[in-house]
Amino acid sequence: MRYPPFEASRWIPDALPIAIRKTTIGNFESEEEARAHLKTSAPSFTIGGEDTWTLGRTYHLDGHLISYEHAEPHLEDQPYVNLVDRQRRGWYLIPNPIHNLVRRFINGVVIILLLSLFYLFISPVLILVGLPVYGLNTVRWGLLDYPALAVIVVPLIFAPLLIRVFANLGELRRQQKFLRQNPASPIISFVEPSTPKNPLRMKLDFPEWNDSWNHVDVSWRVGVLPPSREVLFETLGRSPNTQPPPGLSTDLPHHWEVGLDDGTAGGEDAPMELREAKGGLYLRPMRIMANGGTARWKKGEVLELPPPADCWPGSVHTDLLRVHWECVMRIDRAKGGALLWVQPLKVAHSAQEALVADLLLHDGRSELDLT
Repeated sequence: MRYPPFEASRWIPDALPIAIRKTTIGNFESEEEARAHLKTSAPSFTIGGEDTWTLGRTYHLDGHLISYEHAEPHLEDQPYVNLVDRQRRGWYLIPNPIHNLVRRFINGVVIILLLSLFYLFISPVLILVGLPVYGLNTVRWGLLDYPALAVIVVPLIFAPLLIRVFANLGELRRQQKFLRQNPASPIISFVEPSTPKNPLRMKLDFPEWNDSWNHVDVSWRVGVLPPSREVLFETLGRSPNTQPPPGLSTDLPHHWEVGLDDGTAGGEDAPMELREAKGGLYLRPMRIMANGGTARWKKGEVLELPPPADCWPGSVHTDLLRVHWECVMRIDRAKGGALLWVQPLKVAHSAQEALVADLLLHDGRSELDLT
């Protein structure tokens, strides 16, 4: 596997190492005997390719690849990893859109700052050739003189920082208010077992309906969760106490407990969060993710959600390979932004071999995953 780090668009996939873990599942005298055993094992699948982000599981006999298909859906009986229980289950808030707007504004301010420095650098040349220049005079504030250009640029630099501070304080207030409300969990029942190529059919009800809720949109999606940092180091042949391989950062302090930070380079993936909410109140997007269909909820009716376009594998929750399915209920509210309820799904592998070539990457910031 080669999992995309934070802000994968800034990385070159084939410049990062691929983690390959080999495991012996048995001693077989013939390919027919191996195929008979594999019919009761977890099927193989491939996501991505060798020159891009990739995740896959294959079976080999005497160095030769064994390709096979299951005659019927196969469900891997594995418990959810701790990451799902802590950060992908329950109620979540939508971050204020101002975080994304301010981040874009900061990018523009950096460009303005670089252009200003370049302008100051070439201003003597412009004066020498007789071209008019502006902004080189000084402005006195108190006992000091400042370049007139700095009076314009410096406030632009500090303005987004101040906005982010006030926005994060507002996020903390929203979280405290939501925790005091403590809404009841929705009641969810599935009409039939889920498979990647069949629609998801389910019933939904809310024991406590708030008058400020407008409507509920229900969707489901599949993606790849980050692997265990310790197992990834072991697979790459690195000691956790040595320099990490490319794409991974040094060991970061854990905010709540071990296993919630994947260590694939640092970055602010969510606004400030209260420590009282273990795992946080903002849903981090899966960096490789595909969406299925969406339907508007109506009380008493069965929801039918079309599957994702590609043939994805079913649920896989191991230390290294983690293909995760989840159902998301987006509640539109009159005030305070939308509210999310996230329900993990156990999806069986379809009889068709899973193969996903085109991957849809996500930044990794919760402010960009508005569902």
